[in-house]
Amino acid sequence: MSRKRAKKAVIQLSDHFTTGKMLRFTLPSVVMMIFTSIYGMVDGYFVSNYVGAVPFASLNLVMPFIMILSAVGFMFGTGGTALVSMTLGTGKHKRANEIFSLLTYLLIACGVVLGAMGFVIAPWMSRILGATPEMLPYAIQYIRINMIGIPFFMLQNLFQSFLVAAERPRLGLRVTILAGCTNMVLDWLFVGVLGFGLGGAAAATVMSQAVGGMVPLFYFLLPNKTILRLGKTHMDVSAVFKACTNGASEFLSNCASSIVGMLYNHQLLRYIGTDGVAAYGVIMYVNFCFVGIYFGYSMGIAPVVGYHYGADNKDELRGLFQRSLRMILTAAIVLTLLSEAASGFLVRIFVGYDPKLFALTVHGFRIYAIAFLFMGFNIFGSGFFTALNNGKISALLSVSRSLVFQLISIYLLPALLGATGLWPPDSGAWWWHPTACALSSPSGCGSGSRRPTDTDYAQSKGSCQTRMGKAAPLFLSS
Repeated sequence: MSRKRAKKAVIQLSDHFTTGKMLRFTLPSVVMMIFTSIYGMVDGYFVSNYVGAVPFASLNLVMPFIMILSAVGFMFGTGGTALVSMTLGTGKHKRANEIFSLLTYLLIACGVVLGAMGFVIAPWMSRILGATPEMLPYAIQYIRINMIGIPFFMLQNLFQSFLVAAERPRLGLRVTILAGCTNMVLDWLFVGVLGFGLGGAAAATVMSQAVGGMVPLFYFLLPNKTILRLGKTHMDVSAVFKACTNGASEFLSNCASSIVGMLYNHQLLRYIGTDGVAAYGVIMYVNFCFVGIYFGYSMGIAPVVGYHYGADNKDELRGLFQRSLRMILTAAIVLTLLSEAASGFLVRIFVGYDPKLFALTVHGFRIYAIAFLFMGFNIFGSGFFTALNNGKISALLSVSRSLVFQLISIYLLPALLGATGLWPPDSGAWWWHPTACALSSPSGCGSGSRRPTDTDYAQSKGSCQTRMGKAAPLFLSS
């Protein structure tokens, strides 16, 4: 009896998804992203409180470079999941597993090559990013140790998406918790107890990434009861190209955010100094935790969207989109109010030991928090079009939020407002964010648009089997 109940409780991609079922299916992904952000915050806590402001600033200075390399894993993961889920929806299970295997093996090779490259160019990259003589040895050390773990980090990012596509989101959550606990315990041991400094924090991160990447790798290599398994494959350039174009928005978004982070750190060093970089690092740690909710939901619902797109279930897709918008709106209001109310408490965890740095960080965070009202719509919209195998629209939405408007804010606002103008990096300035939302949000921020007919849908979508890359934006109107 208990086995029957357990089997009945398993949610499959082919199910009809009510709001409750959507929450149940995506909750592990949301918790997974939040937990990933929290154990990243633990890194910052130990370095800031036990090692000092300069190593902490060095860590945050070079982190964008590390994230650019790891973004390849996100690209393969989100883009590959969209393609594999849609292939499963058309009933081609063997081909879906071949694509999954091919992308995994290619990513491992990419990780080794990029890790070696990053290790060699660490001194040059640290200087390019603006490391001062005081920060340079810390920056080089942190990059080089992290390059050892880049292949594992990429695999971890890849499998976070594919475990959801394999209908095992809870397993993905367990792996993330295991990796996070590994990182937290080793941070405490290496930095707090043994005093290994910034190098100890980096080593703890690499070991946790190895756990997060290798556990699911062996799970998919060994016999399992999921719809996906690693096995024999063959080179399929069109599938790799399709996965990369599908995931281009996530890759570009990560790269754009990292580039913006580099430029922002440069401006902070110019206008405020090392304290500005340290304060920005604190804001980013808290931001990752809150934004993880949006990314987790988008990642969790994407395989469902891809499957029903492949199965040509347009009514189910319309329902998924409309219910998602309502949940995103609710989360946006709650997160903004919470971040404004709890800013002092959250900042004190990291820099409570320095009153001047504390005041600077709280001031910046309260301005930054306005962005939480709007960014969820863009993140979800970009992820939705990725799931529809429409990488062009997804990339447009993603880059508009993460690059175009932020570049304007970084260079225009300091000229107009001084150092205060630097503080809204994700919103640029609160006054242009409604415009950014209207331009980049797929729902037009709730603006009225006509409900399409079945003819509109058919003309835009075409056949899944023959036009896999041309998803329909028309049927998404609410």
